[in-house]
Amino acid sequence: MKNLSTAIYTQFGTSTLSTYIGGRLYKGMAPDGVEFPYAVYSLVSDVPDNVFAKQGEEAIIQFDLFSILSSSTQVETMYDYLKTAYDDCSLTITSTTLIWFRRDNAMLFVEDYTTPAGTQKVWHYAVDYTVILVAS
Repeated sequence: MKNLSTAIYTQFGTSTLSTYIGGRLYKGMAPDGVEFPYAVYSLVSDVPDNVFAKQGEEAIIQFDLFSILSSSTQVETMYDYLKTAYDDCSLTITSTTLIWFRRDNAMLFVEDYTTPAGTQKVWHYAVDYTVILVAS
């Protein structure tokens, strides 16, 4: 999965999403006090996908997009840029062939977030992608 992470960051680095959120994409969790907007991605699951002579993996990657603005416009723009960068994308992954990187689910909600200034509402888009990889 390390090579998949590298490919995700490479794809992000050349995307409009990266420019829009100031390059703030983090793996697993964002650092304390990070500036909004930002994104986090996580490995939700990774299971063997070995059928016949094929050796592969099926993974679910979740991107979480966060905006502290009062309207949903910023997080919805982030979502549009995420789709442009990753929907059915072609990633180059060392020692692995990408079969697909497919968006399967997205959820938009508002949650409370504690800041030094107190509790604020944060827009949160959670977007799941299914990734199929085959060993090269």
